[in-house]
Amino acid sequence: MNYFVETIGWIGAVLIVGAYGLNITGRLKSSSAIYIISNLLGGIFFTVNTLVHHAYPSMIVNIIWVLIAIGALLKKDKHV
Repeated sequence: MNYFVETIGWIGAVLIVGAYGLNITGRLKSSSAIYIISNLLGGIFFTVNTLVHHAYPSMIVNIIWVLIAIGALLKKDKHV
C-alpha cells in the first residue's frame, strides 16, 4: 500500500508540474482539456498521498485544486 501511495504521489507531481511547465512555455493552453484533466488527476493523487501521510493542510489545498479543475471542466463543457 505504501509503495502505491508514494507512486501516485509522484505521478500527481509530474502531472501538475508537467502541465504547468507546458503551459508556461506556450505548448499547452490552460483552457485545454489535457491541462485541466492533468491538474484534476494530479490533485486527486496528491490528496490521497497527503491523506495517508496526515498532511492535512496540503490535503485541503489539493481538494480545492481538484474542485477548481472540476469547475473548469464543467465550464468548458458548457462552452462547447
